[in-house]
Amino acid sequence: QVQLVESGGGSAQAGGSLRLSCVASGNILRINRMGWYRQAPGKQRELVAASTSGGSTNYADSVKGRSTISRDNAKNTVYLQMNSLKPEDTAVYYCNAGVILRAPVFENDYWGQGTQVTVSS
Repeated sequence: QVQLVESGGGSAQAGGSLRLSCVASGNILRINRMGWYRQAPGKQRELVAASTSGGSTNYADSVKGRSTISRDNAKNTVYLQMNSLKPEDTAVYYCNAGVILRAPVFENDYWGQGTQVTVSS
């Protein structure tokens, strides 16, 4: 019904920058919440940043001041700009969206397939 496709992951050196993108497509009436999570090896998945349709944002303390989440609602796209990267940012990054579907109208939660971010020191 809905697909989330991430791009922009890759390798970077500490202090560098990466920009992740996630495009949602499918049977979408409206997207409420969009955000980014990450999961490092041996660790639980954690919230990195999230954005509501009203423009409110929240960030994990570990990325606050270094990352910016933004949305293009017309394109059903969310971005995560990450600066001053650290080796501990290394993880698989997942896009997440709370989507209100068309007929029947109800909200469901969707995840992307993940994109690897590797930061070397």
